Amino acid sequence: MSVVRDPSLAPAGRRKIAWAARHMPVLESLARELEASGELRGRRLTLCLHLEAKTARLAEALHQAGAEVSVAGSNPLSTQDDVAAALAEEGVEVFAWRGATPEEYRDFLERALAHRPELLIDDGADLVSLLHSERRDLLGGVLGGAEETTTGIQRLRALEAEGLLAFPVMATNDGLAKHLFDNRYGTGQSVWDAIMRTTNLTVAGKTAVVLGYGWCGKGVAARAAGLGARVIVCEVDPVAANEALMDGFQVMPALEAAGQGDFFVTVTGMREVLRREHFERMRDGAVLANAGHFDVEISKPDLSALAVRREEARPHVESYVLADGRRLHLLAEGRLVNLAAGDGHPAEIMDLSFSLQVEAIRYVARHADELGPRLVPIPRELDERVLGRRLAALGVRIDRLTPEQEAYRRSWRV
Repeated sequence: MSVVRDPSLAPAGRRKIAWAARHMPVLESLARELEASGELRGRRLTLCLHLEAKTARLAEALHQAGAEVSVAGSNPLSTQDDVAAALAEEGVEVFAWRGATPEEYRDFLERALAHRPELLIDDGADLVSLLHSERRDLLGGVLGGAEETTTGIQRLRALEAEGLLAFPVMATNDGLAKHLFDNRYGTGQSVWDAIMRTTNLTVAGKTAVVLGYGWCGKGVAARAAGLGARVIVCEVDPVAANEALMDGFQVMPALEAAGQGDFFVTVTGMREVLRREHFERMRDGAVLANAGHFDVEISKPDLSALAVRREEARPHVESYVLADGRRLHLLAEGRLVNLAAGDGHPAEIMDLSFSLQVEAIRYVARHADELGPRLVPIPRELDERVLGRRLAALGVRIDRLTPEQEAYRRSWRV
């Protein structure tokens, strides 16, 4: 039985899901195809995702295809209670509510896994981590899964490197239909949407410091520049740092940038990217936001140690007042700002990501025995299938190589 905050909120959640579904034509076509084929009928799927309208539509699509679906939220502040209620009303087992304590969050994961899943869709590798630590009794029944975040892929690579990964996991985050669109365009738009609606401050004419220049960081920096900000990028990777320079941004160490920024956005997947020595140099009124999966990129213990008091300045804005009177404003408790203080990525972007997740799960269901226990790259044909469906949905046609061009491409002769 589902555990949600308030079942009476379901009608409002239903409207949100319906709006998202109308802008997710690729997932809709896949759902119809899966329902007709019956290949997921009776399969037990457990999902751990940010529980908002687009993810609810993904869970619904799998449920409509005949799968038995259980869902847990992947972040205590990203669950939308009305969406969770609506999804539960549709017959999906839902275990999530906004503001879950660490104990409740863990209990929800356990409840979702009690479903004894054959297939997993994970966001941050929390399900996989729990299965490989305290719920090893369930490992034998798992055919495989799919992971859609950079942080989750990092954790899975570590698990694989130790020789402990017990089943195949598709690296959906590394798929072209995911990271080239979701990470860049989705994160770029949703992060600044959340920052602007939360603070009600201008971005134009100010300095935005973006820490991390992977695909998510690229999107955040590009959107900041488009809003009129001066952009500084901080990196540890010389390749990414050179990319940022070539894209027209300043590059410098975080300690140097600390005294220049008005907005700071961490997008690294690393812990304590902003810490005491950075806070000590920041200007009065600096806004701190995290767009990485876990709330460890901005050191909250260091902020608390420096502050003489904390105040709620606005919803999702906590002001840390330092001894010298400066105020540093932390958004959404340092959690994923675009989901904890916003609605996440646009529906059209998540249409691609979640369609690729469905293709990945279908691929695992078909090929689990031959894949073996490893992190599996997304086959090119899955990306092309999803992106081709999107072009068709938009009414966009593209060229095809002629037979002569195909032969030329396969030959070493000019």
